[in-house]
Amino acid sequence: MAPPGAGADDLAAREAAYEKFVWDNLRRNYLGNYLHGMLGMTGFRLVNAPTFLPAFLHMISGSNTIVGLGLALQQLGGIISPIFAGTQIEHRKKVMPAALWMGGLGRLAILGIALSAWFVTNRRFQVPLPWGGTLAVQPMVWSVLFCMLMFGIFMGAQRVVFSLLMSKVIPLSRRGRLQAWRNTTGGAIAAVLALVAGKYFIGGNLFGNGYAVTFLFAAALTTIGLWALQLLLNEPEPPTTRTQARFRDRLREFPLLIRQDRSYAFFLLVQMLATSARIATPFYILYVGKFIGTSGATLGLLSFAFLGADTASNLIWGYLGDKTGFRVVLLGSVTGWILATVALMGLHHVVPIFLAFAGLGASQAGYMMAAQTMILEFGERDDLPMRIAVSATAESITATAGPLVGGIISQLFGYNIVFGASLGFLAAALLILVMAVREPRGRRLAAA
Repeated sequence: MAPPGAGADDLAAREAAYEKFVWDNLRRNYLGNYLHGMLGMTGFRLVNAPTFLPAFLHMISGSNTIVGLGLALQQLGGIISPIFAGTQIEHRKKVMPAALWMGGLGRLAILGIALSAWFVTNRRFQVPLPWGGTLAVQPMVWSVLFCMLMFGIFMGAQRVVFSLLMSKVIPLSRRGRLQAWRNTTGGAIAAVLALVAGKYFIGGNLFGNGYAVTFLFAAALTTIGLWALQLLLNEPEPPTTRTQARFRDRLREFPLLIRQDRSYAFFLLVQMLATSARIATPFYILYVGKFIGTSGATLGLLSFAFLGADTASNLIWGYLGDKTGFRVVLLGSVTGWILATVALMGLHHVVPIFLAFAGLGASQAGYMMAAQTMILEFGERDDLPMRIAVSATAESITATAGPLVGGIISQLFGYNIVFGASLGFLAAALLILVMAVREPRGRRLAAA
C-alpha cells in the first residue's frame, strides 16, 4: 500500500517539476511567444484596424450595412468555436498541434480575402428567387464576407489555444512585459506598414489592387510568426488535466463556472459591455471621411495614428499590469476609450482626428491586453481552457450583433447615434468595473 499522503506528495513533486520546466525553458519559450506575437499581431492589426477592411468593404459594396455585416460575421464565427476548442484541448497534455491547425486555417482565411479582392468579379448579377423576383449578388462581396466568417471561426478557436499555451510556458510575473514588448515591436512594424500600405499599396494601386496586396502582406507576416512559434516552443505537460467531457456536458457546467467567482462573473459582464461598444468601430473611418476624405494617404495616416499609439502604449500597459495587476489597466483603457470617442465626435479637423485615433488605438490595446491577461488569473488552472472559452464566446455574442446593428442604424439615423450607444456601453462597463470587479492577482498570490 502507498503510505498516507503519498498521492499528495506525488502531486507536489509533479507541480515542482512542472514549475522547474517552465523556468528552465523560459528563454526559449519567451522568444517563441515574442516572435509569434510580434509578427502575428502585425498582420492581424492590418486586418483588424478600423481602416483598411471597413474601407475596402464599403468601396466594393457601397453600403454601411454590408460593412456592419462583415464585422458581424467575423464575430459570429467566434461564438461557438472557443467552446469547441476548449473541449478539444482541456484534457490534452500538449496543445501545440491544435494551435498549428487553428492558427494555420485562420491565416488561410486572410489569404482568401486577398485572393477574393484580386480574382473574384465584383460585377452585380441578378439571381432569380424561387418565390419570384430577383436578388442582386456581387460575388466579390460575398466571397470576402465568407472569408471573414471563416477568419472569425478560427481566430475564436486560436484565442483559447494560444492563451492556454502562454499560461503554460510564461510565469505570471512575466506575462505583461512579454505582451508589452511583442505588441510594441509588432505595432511599430504595423504602423509603418500602414503608412506604406495606405500611400503606396492602396494609393498607388500596386499590382492593380492595393487592398489585395495589403491583405496578402498580412497573411504572410502572420504565417512567419506561426512558424517561429512552432520551431521554438518547448511545451510542458501539466501535472493535472481535466478528464475529457462531451461538448454538451461542458455547456451545462458553464453557469456553475461563472457562479463560483462573483468577481469573475462581473468581469465577464464588463467584457460583454466593452465588446458591445465596438458597435462604432467599423464606422470611425467612414465618419471622419465626411470631413477629411478617405484617400490612401488619409487611410495610411489614421492607421499609423491608431497602430502607433497601440505600439507606444503597450510598454506602459504591460509593465503597469505586471506591477499592479491588470484591473488598473482595464480601468485606464476604458476611460481613455470614452474620452477618445467624445473627441472624435466633437472635433472635425485633421490634427484632433489624428489624436482621437491615437487615443482609440492606445485604449483598445490596453483593453485587449487586460482582458486577455486577467482571465488567466481567475479560478483553478484545470478550468482555464473553458474559462477562456466562456469569455471569448461571451465577447463574440455581443460583438456579433453590434457592427450589424451599427450599420443599419448609421444608414438610417447617422453616425452620432451609433457613437452615443458605444459611449453608453463603455460608461456601464466602467461603473461595474469600479464597483464590482476585484483584482484577481491578490487572491492568487495569497493562496500560493
